[in-house]
Amino acid sequence: MKKLKLALPFLVGVIFFLGSCSKDNSTAPTFTTVQDDAYAESIFDNVTSLTNEAYDLSSTNFKSTEGHIFLSNCATVTLDTTVFPRVLTIDFGDTNCLGNDGRYRRGKILVSFTGRYRKPGTIITTTFDNYYVNDNQVEGTKVVTNNGFDAERHMSWTISVNGVITLANGKGTITWKAQRTREWAEGIDTPHNRWDDVYLITGQASGERANGLHWTRIITNPLKVKLACRFIVSGTVEIKPEGKPLRTLDFGDGECDNLATVTVNGKTYTIHLRP
Repeated sequence: MKKLKLALPFLVGVIFFLGSCSKDNSTAPTFTTVQDDAYAESIFDNVTSLTNEAYDLSSTNFKSTEGHIFLSNCATVTLDTTVFPRVLTIDFGDTNCLGNDGRYRRGKILVSFTGRYRKPGTIITTTFDNYYVNDNQVEGTKVVTNNGFDAERHMSWTISVNGVITLANGKGTITWKAQRTREWAEGIDTPHNRWDDVYLITGQASGERANGLHWTRIITNPLKVKLACRFIVSGTVEIKPEGKPLRTLDFGDGECDNLATVTVNGKTYTIHLRP
């Protein structure tokens, strides 16, 4: 399997079933709940990455997209410093705007913040105004609180998400609530070089699928995220869909590739991760 090492942001993406490690696929379980949870994770995590890049750009002359990971020149970034908390607006316009990460967006991301993302004590609150990603509408609130440094000089943030994704083409909605901690494990000494940044994600989430069924999810081993890789490179998650057996999602051993496994009832299945 060819490995993908594109220099793109952390995007968990949608997961779909590839095949079973056993010979009998006739009774293989479905992974729709895993798909929905992974998609919600990717959408709301991407908001923080967009916000960070937009804030850095807000104090510069936003004319060139060279070196930008997410934003292209069809997005307008404005920063209002006359109010407190300060307000950052990322406006993608009324028609789809293709970002440097390959996603189409329209509408606005609205961000209020009490300080810089890297400043201990800063609280960042994100809401949305008619915001769409690949024609899926994103609504809700995301609150990020900077916890400062731990004993190992790793900075961390507490993240709370209460979100709704309305799928395109009338496919229903995904409701997703999450409480997570994001630890900056590597790259903090080179703040102007995002490509060496590594984060560790812990926490739990719950959701309601488009068919009305619920699920819960807990990260059992920290998810390792490299901004230089579009996929999570390691870590495990336990997902319990309503009325179905527990699923254990394993992102691998650190390689930047698009493969992961799901274990259900003692059987392990290989899946692809898709941005």
